[in-house]
Amino acid sequence: MARRTRKSTPLKIGWFSTGRGQGSRNLLTSVCSSIQCGELNARIEFVFCSRERGEDVNSDAFLKLADDFSIPVVCHSYEKFRSSGGFPPAVSGKPLPAWRMSYDQEVMKKLESFNPDVCALAGYMLIVGPEMCRRYNMLNLHPAAPGGPAGTWREVIWKLIDMRAASTGVMIHLVTPELDKGPVVTYCTFPIVGGEFDRYWTEIAGMSGSEVKTRQGESNRLFQLIRRHGAARELALIVSTLKAFSEGRVTISGGEVLDSAGQVVHGHDLSGEIDEAVKEVLSISRVIPDPKGTPRRKI
Repeated sequence: MARRTRKSTPLKIGWFSTGRGQGSRNLLTSVCSSIQCGELNARIEFVFCSRERGEDVNSDAFLKLADDFSIPVVCHSYEKFRSSGGFPPAVSGKPLPAWRMSYDQEVMKKLESFNPDVCALAGYMLIVGPEMCRRYNMLNLHPAAPGGPAGTWREVIWKLIDMRAASTGVMIHLVTPELDKGPVVTYCTFPIVGGEFDRYWTEIAGMSGSEVKTRQGESNRLFQLIRRHGAARELALIVSTLKAFSEGRVTISGGEVLDSAGQVVHGHDLSGEIDEAVKEVLSISRVIPDPKGTPRRKI
């Protein structure tokens, strides 16, 4: 086994986010806290936000958090850029229009003074164009295991319920021009059957995922339990992945993911490490309310 050695110089991280909600703030807080306590030998070189101050209360809260951690903040409003040019919105599933490439070029110009080792897309709601992919080693967090459903975490959970899936996971992959198809860097998996999960699967027996979504929406207790387990692992996986980079266990070269011996790998399975990291937070009792609004069961 190759010896794991901590790099003497801190890993330099670039952080990209739209800052749309609490999840984006939790991710930034988790990494900053790990840096402050000495668990992660790194520093966040900058936070880039695709919204400017005053555009939205959530992104304002995110930017204030970055300020509180004394991280340099760079903003460039995607919506203002698009509306000022009279450009139509980019269409999902189709090639990015030329104006989107121009937006990326302006972003990169604003970031010229920084030289990050890796960049984390953490709640960044824009597709990254080819030029930016080539400029930076960019990591994207996806709320499913390799080979699992595509889409946002909400879309993934509804697909898992509809499929009657037995397991799911979280992965971090390298960003490439082909959306969500870059090489897997790290991942973890976990079961969504057995234990408390079985009780909630029983509650929706005979119902399709679309029926559950229509009748109960996100108040469905199985939906909430899957999200709770996934969200806890998202926080742990991004910290563990950056730690692996800082210790030289994972590197990127020529668009490929390498281990400490310089061998190409197709994703580091960190399931055991992540299970241990989330054990305490997932053991805390919480009440998942009955769909009718009556608390019935602690988990």
